[in-house]
Amino acid sequence: MINTAPFVITISRQLGSGGAYIGQQLAKHLNVFYADREIISQAAKELSVVKEALEFRDEKILSFWQSFVRSFAVAPVPYVTPQIADPTDHELFKAESEIITRIAKERSAVIIGRCGSYILREHPNRVGIFLHANVSFRKDRVQKLYSVSEEVAEKMIAQSDEDRSLYHHAVTGQEWTDARRYDISIDTSKIGVDQSVDFILHYLELAKEGR
Repeated sequence: MINTAPFVITISRQLGSGGAYIGQQLAKHLNVFYADREIISQAAKELSVVKEALEFRDEKILSFWQSFVRSFAVAPVPYVTPQIADPTDHELFKAESEIITRIAKERSAVIIGRCGSYILREHPNRVGIFLHANVSFRKDRVQKLYSVSEEVAEKMIAQSDEDRSLYHHAVTGQEWTDARRYDISIDTSKIGVDQSVDFILHYLELAKEGR
C-alpha cells in the first residue's frame, strides 16, 4: 500500500453474508466514507433518471424483454416528450465505474458491490474483499432483515446469486465468486459478522506494517 494515495476497501458479497453491516462498521472504525446508496444517487443524476429506477438494478442485468423494449422505445404520439428509457447494463456500469473511480481518487472509502474490486483493480491502495456464507446462515439473516419467511428468503438468495453472477460476467467477463480476484475471502458463517470486522481490521494493520 502507498502512503500518499487514499486507501479503498471494496466489498463484494453474497446476499445475507453481512456485507452492508461489515462495510458500515469498517467505515465507522476507520473514519472513512461509506459508498453505497450515494453511488446510485450520483449515477441517477448523470444518467438523467430517477433514483428509484436504478435501485432495483444493483448488480442485475436487464431482462431480455426490458432490453428489447428499451431498444425500440419511441414517443407514442408527436409533440409528446418521450419517456427516458432505462440505461443499458453497460451504460449503468460505465456511469458507476466513473463514480467509483472518482470517489477512490478523492478520499479513502469503503465501497459496497457494483464490481468495485474489478473497477479499482489497478488502485495502489485497494483491498478487495469477498464475503460469503452457508445458506442456513444467510437465510436466517435475510429472514430477520426483510421480515420474510424461510421459503421467501431462500428464493431471494437463489435469485440474488444468479443475478450477481450474470451481471458480473456480462460487464467484466469474469466470475464473481473467483477468490483469486480478491485479497481476502471470508466465510462469515464460520466466524460471525463482528469477528469478520475485527479480522479485516487486523489484516489492514498487517498490510500497513508490511508496506
